[in-house]
Amino acid sequence: MSHYFIDDDNLKEDEKVFYYFFNNIEFKFTSNSGLFSHGHVDPASNLLIHSMPKLSGSLLDLGCGYGPIGIVLGKINRIELTMSDVNKRALEYAERNCIDNGVKAKIVHSDSFQNIKKSFNQITINPPIHAGKAVLFEMYEKSHEHLLPDGKLYIVIQKKHGALSTIKKLQEIFDNYDMIYKRKGYFVLASTKR
Repeated sequence: MSHYFIDDDNLKEDEKVFYYFFNNIEFKFTSNSGLFSHGHVDPASNLLIHSMPKLSGSLLDLGCGYGPIGIVLGKINRIELTMSDVNKRALEYAERNCIDNGVKAKIVHSDSFQNIKKSFNQITINPPIHAGKAVLFEMYEKSHEHLLPDGKLYIVIQKKHGALSTIKKLQEIFDNYDMIYKRKGYFVLASTKR
């Protein structure tokens, strides 16, 4: 069985073009089979986008998929954007969607932080829940290592998918967390590297 958080070259084509609106700006996205949230921006990513404060400096959209979070945040903020994913097909569409939306980004093929060398002011993650808790917790730990001083990690996660264990882990790693949003089982969390 194929998952969006692995690299699978044996997928059928099912390309879809759709539109997403944020702050009266229209975004055009193209996605394909084998990609997370194919054909629409998923509710968690939408919440994360709407919950984010004004950004500056650099942003890593970790596990970017076809790019909705990074592209929207890159369009509305003056930031140096890096987008990474383990899925090569996702990155092909992320690059295409950057071009279609006039957003400049560095696109990196990376399994979590494997090919990420620099540090960032902000990191966003809509975590790949089905990859398992060990994978997610490693992403949080490596995020701490790849944040600049006072840098922030932003995570969106559902209560039923481990929000409470994520909070506990963030407290352990960062010694802090802020609840940016909590409603209908969804949590948007932020932790700051002190």
